[in-house]
Amino acid sequence: MTPAGRRIVAAAEELFYQRGITAVGVDLIAEHSGVTKRTLYNQFGSKDHLVAAYLKDRDQRWRSLVRAAVEAGGTPVEAVTAPFEALRTWSETNTRGCAFINALAELPDSSHPAHRIASDQKLWLRNLFAELATAAGCSRPAALATQLLVLHEGALALQPLSLDSLTESIDLARALVRAGTASHH
Repeated sequence: MTPAGRRIVAAAEELFYQRGITAVGVDLIAEHSGVTKRTLYNQFGSKDHLVAAYLKDRDQRWRSLVRAAVEAGGTPVEAVTAPFEALRTWSETNTRGCAFINALAELPDSSHPAHRIASDQKLWLRNLFAELATAAGCSRPAALATQLLVLHEGALALQPLSLDSLTESIDLARALVRAGTASHH
């Protein structure tokens, strides 16, 4: 991506996350990134493709953070709940909830390129939970993965409130994993 393209994506991320995807037009993004609308369209072709680029970039950063947290987990059981620890770090600078949930709410058309990226991000996390639960020897890893995803997404959805739901969610996630490993052995 060109330097102008990176500036456009950075401006789009800030604006889309703070104000909403549908509330932000390409004029504002071009102005904030210091490029012309023509440059924006030359780089991305359409606002839809820019939204997809924004979410793809954000998804790559999130997945890197989650993978690092998983690798830092001392045991396979700790690794299962590592995405919750990654969420704690992520939430320090992302205080308006989940950009992917927000995008899914704003872009209900499943054929929209950004809708697919947001959906894939959630499926990736569920699959990661299942893979980690299997490696930890949990019984019913697919069911546990779904439970952990629901808990994770719930903590994300409550993030804009002044509740500390993440600490409770992490404790509950650990209890679910411990119960899953205990019933397996």
